Amino acid sequence: MFSKACEYGIKATVHICIRSQQHERVSLKNIAEKIDSPIAFTAKILQSLAKNDIINSSKGAKGGYEMSEDNFNKITLLDIVKAIDGDNIYNGCGLGYKNCNAKKPCPMHFQFKSIRDDLKKMLETTTLQELADDINEGTSFLVR
Repeated sequence: MFSKACEYGIKATVHICIRSQQHERVSLKNIAEKIDSPIAFTAKILQSLAKNDIINSSKGAKGGYEMSEDNFNKITLLDIVKAIDGDNIYNGCGLGYKNCNAKKPCPMHFQFKSIRDDLKKMLETTTLQELADDINEGTSFLVR
């Protein structure tokens, strides 16, 4: 459903959020290891997240990635998805047709639209704080 970059971006952002709650910066290497992603690919993803003000990047010996406390409850999954994949997930046809719409729908148009609408609502309402809380409480996990 999400691109590989988006999957890694969500995992990386949740990891950074958890570490930021502990007042720690996280290195690129640590993030790539934690989310099982190639370092160069992870760097590009983190660059997009920083460019969209989701995470902060610091250079130097004590540098790394972090997130401001104000963003824990403000940043949603939708923000991450938009930063990496844009909003194509809400616009595409379930069967891949370019001209599928309500006036000329494919056989799956209305069912797929309903699923997309539910997905968008979930992404809009789920914050990083919620995901971090689930991990910290042990009700979900970031690693395989």
